[in-house]
Amino acid sequence: MLCLRGPARLCRCQLQVLRGLAVAQTAAGAVQAERFTAASAAVHWGWERAANSSPRRAAAARLSCRLSGGTCRCPSGPLQRCIDGERRGRRRRSRPAPGLPRPVTAPPRAGPGAASWGGGPGMGGAGLGRGSAGLWVTLALFWSAGAALAAEGPAEPCGAEGWAQDAVPPGAAFVAAASYRGPGNNDTRSNKALPILLWWSGSLFPHFPGDTERIDCPRGSCLVTRSRRVARHRRTKALIFYGTDFRAYEAPLPRLPHQTWALFHEESPMNNYMLSHSPGIRLFNYTATFRRESDYPLTLQWLPGTGYLRAPALALAEKDAWRRKGYGPVLYMQSHCDVPSDRDRYVQELMKYIQVDSYGKCLHNRELPSERLRDTSTATTEDSEFMTFIARYKFHLALENAICDDYMTEKLWRPMHLGAVPVYRGSPAVRDWMPNNLSIILIDDFDSPRELAKYLDFLDKNGEEYLKYLEYKNVGGIKNQFLLESLEKREWGVNDMTLPNYLNGFECFICDKENTRVKEEQKHKKSRGKIPAPKPHIAQFKHMGCPMPTPGFGSVEDLSEGDSWKEMWLQDYWQSLDQGEALTAMIHRNESHQGRFWDYMHEIFLKRTRQH
Repeated sequence: MLCLRGPARLCRCQLQVLRGLAVAQTAAGAVQAERFTAASAAVHWGWERAANSSPRRAAAARLSCRLSGGTCRCPSGPLQRCIDGERRGRRRRSRPAPGLPRPVTAPPRAGPGAASWGGGPGMGGAGLGRGSAGLWVTLALFWSAGAALAAEGPAEPCGAEGWAQDAVPPGAAFVAAASYRGPGNNDTRSNKALPILLWWSGSLFPHFPGDTERIDCPRGSCLVTRSRRVARHRRTKALIFYGTDFRAYEAPLPRLPHQTWALFHEESPMNNYMLSHSPGIRLFNYTATFRRESDYPLTLQWLPGTGYLRAPALALAEKDAWRRKGYGPVLYMQSHCDVPSDRDRYVQELMKYIQVDSYGKCLHNRELPSERLRDTSTATTEDSEFMTFIARYKFHLALENAICDDYMTEKLWRPMHLGAVPVYRGSPAVRDWMPNNLSIILIDDFDSPRELAKYLDFLDKNGEEYLKYLEYKNVGGIKNQFLLESLEKREWGVNDMTLPNYLNGFECFICDKENTRVKEEQKHKKSRGKIPAPKPHIAQFKHMGCPMPTPGFGSVEDLSEGDSWKEMWLQDYWQSLDQGEALTAMIHRNESHQGRFWDYMHEIFLKRTRQH
């Protein structure tokens, strides 16, 4: 199936692709779904169209497309407008699934400082052991995930004043289509007896097409839903938040003592710097982030496997021939400018000392050779023509949009796949994950852009030295046992229809934790206190813990007073700390009114002013 050009036709085709994946999987299983993915491989679209307008929208579009099993990226504009229209045409009022309780109108309240699972930050306690979650294929389920960020409609109000008061009666008409069900277990409980997991960020609900599903995970079963009607029910044991969407002033209050908060955030730190401060990350009990220290690590989310790294490189003779045609040795391809890492400032300085061909919107100085390649829907995908073009460059500038340990994206792995050498700045711990000791060039190893340019020029003129950076592609060239073991232990796949995805994996991880907690609480209750109650597990700073942004070149003191980067990202970073502290204080004081968030922010502002 081929997509015609133009927003409307492109959008219609994308919807057909997503729906076709779901139909293929639910009707005939994973093999047919994989074939459908291959048949529609000609469809490509650019997620970065969303990035310039909304990091939250871009993140969900990018995530859902990666999870769909192909090499595509989603736009936010035409696709989401199309989905909005489609949903308006077919919107209906859904009913609770069998086993989903009616909403309650009066929440239990925890006393200030109550040591409970929902008591918020500041409570210690060791976490429970992580259970394995062997998962099954489910990647075709992401029509709802990819579609709904903008199409979700107005969010249901929350807080003491906003909860729905009228219960919707349960009915058998609830759609129960085939969906991800987990690896299976011996849990014989009915739906009405299962713990409930609520996806607060409903746009990422990983089940198609209903609002509620039963999942059967290794340690027990759960009901998962995106219906906020059950947010305050006693059986609703966990709320799952998407970090890019999480805003302190929108958090569900009051926080209930029996509920776990779980965070899923595989995206850039720039999308929510509140999570990089202790008050922000410690709002959550369990995390799935790019940091290896998180409860459910997603560090290698952009690396399909060792075969991706071993793909053959273009012959050095062809790269040298490309240079003789007047092309530079270094490629820069960025259209998302003004980011926390301030990468453009560094690249601009580097350009003074070596030829850098920049084809994106940022520091643009060269045009791609064809209209098709200039189209964002081609230029941001692993389109074969595009990949062949950029593979001719010896070096790719691979600078992440934010700096944080273990935050590594396709900007790093794609050049290695193609056989170009990444000139990298991003995760300070990136060496831990490299295939061998000589596979990338780290910008921060050089005192200045001038020194880096000298080294790149040396490698450009000395082929034998350059090829040492590609030896990991040879048989036995991947020497890093930590990388190999991490890929081997990983229970989810990347762009692989034969493996589970990490969104459903984290869901089962939380389900297992909650079932374990329920059993321990029951033992505690039956023993009349002789067996201690389970202690809350609280996320730690190192589950995200990203540092304050710094200029890409030079120091903060060197920047002018009106520098846009300085005004945007430094303020955002420190205001995010205030927001985390404000929400923490609201939870500890059992606040019910979200509108008071700004009063708390004002208090914090006055306090900081007095301190200085």
